[in-house]
Amino acid sequence: MGFRSLTKFTAFTVVLVFMLYCFTFRSTAYDPLDPNGNITIKWDIMTWTPDGYVAVVTMYNFQQYRHIQAPGWSLGWTWAEKELIWNMIGSQTTEQGDCSRFKGNIPHCCKKDPTVVDLLPGTPYNQQVANCCKGGVLNSWGQDPANAASSFQLSVGAAGTTNKTVRVPRNFTLKAPGPGYTCGPTKVSKPSKFFSQDGRRVTQPMMTWNVICTYSQFLDQKAPTCCVSLSSFYNDTIVPCPTCTCGCQNNSTQPGNCVDPNPPYLPSIFSSPAKNSYAPLVKCTSHMCPIRIHWHVKLNSKEYWQVQVTITNFNYRMNYTQWNLVVQHPNFDNLTQFFGINYKPLTPYASINDTAMLWGIKFYNDVLMQAGPLGLGNVQLELLFRKDKSTFTFEKGWPFPRRIYFNGDNCGMPPPDAYPYLPKTSSR
Repeated sequence: MGFRSLTKFTAFTVVLVFMLYCFTFRSTAYDPLDPNGNITIKWDIMTWTPDGYVAVVTMYNFQQYRHIQAPGWSLGWTWAEKELIWNMIGSQTTEQGDCSRFKGNIPHCCKKDPTVVDLLPGTPYNQQVANCCKGGVLNSWGQDPANAASSFQLSVGAAGTTNKTVRVPRNFTLKAPGPGYTCGPTKVSKPSKFFSQDGRRVTQPMMTWNVICTYSQFLDQKAPTCCVSLSSFYNDTIVPCPTCTCGCQNNSTQPGNCVDPNPPYLPSIFSSPAKNSYAPLVKCTSHMCPIRIHWHVKLNSKEYWQVQVTITNFNYRMNYTQWNLVVQHPNFDNLTQFFGINYKPLTPYASINDTAMLWGIKFYNDVLMQAGPLGLGNVQLELLFRKDKSTFTFEKGWPFPRRIYFNGDNCGMPPPDAYPYLPKTSSR
């Protein structure tokens, strides 16, 4: 083979490998700050019935910082044969389907591909199971493990009645509420273990199936949902969020794509029937993001330096409960003190401690209020770092974060060449 042919072959191979890598990256939804994060669905068959079984289905959110917020999750699958759902506890299907062939006892759902949603808080106790009825809200494992699971019970008919005759459902889909999750195949796994209240007895289901779903921001939305602005005490420049980070204004003087905060349009937003909609309605800005995070380098002393972080909500329709930030910066291994927040180091790679998870204190600032006339839609927090003389510098944008996530979504950052620079005449 000639040199020219070899060169073409090598170039083709490189392009092919790159394309396969990109496809794999997007399909596996790999998050470098939470590489093992996923939502695991366990399907435990508890008892057999004359024509099927009773199962408890539980979703575990093993993601460190990504919640499922209102309006909550919806779970779907496709039956392998002609199964149906006789009844459900702790959830319901969105459609009953065609059950006309039944004369007396009518099933809860006869669809080949049912979609299940959680029941709302306040559901009567005789319709509840443990970990149900939260309106589909599922908190992250790293922030609130006590509320990181959601369960329901269903009685399945026209199904197998032994481990050898029962068939696993296929094609699981999880919406939360957008299309960001991709679910893998259903697999038979080790039976779950259930402990009695005194811890002296362990029981297990007849059979257990597992489904693992992973998240991709590429699939969920085309644009970011948050952005970052920067400033510092040593430079008068305030670097704003990049223009059109989350979208661009269609018409800044009329309600619709965004809202002019000046009368007469703003009062009409709070009196309109759509004010409880979950679709974001944001204040008209150059970045058009519902959330802005501002990182300000505040103080500098001989041994320490301090940062103030302000989170501002521009969404008129959304209170962000259980909000969290994930910040990557090389000086987090020397974080000395933090004010007004909870802190947890994230170390997906054990030898590197450069990522922190920050969230509000319960009953104090764990709710980021919606934008509105009162102007209360912001939260402030402060971080004090100890200087490591071998690495610390104010030059070349070093004191600013490498990346910031809000509620699990990667925020748009200004370009590095726009960062506030250190004046040449300043003292080190």
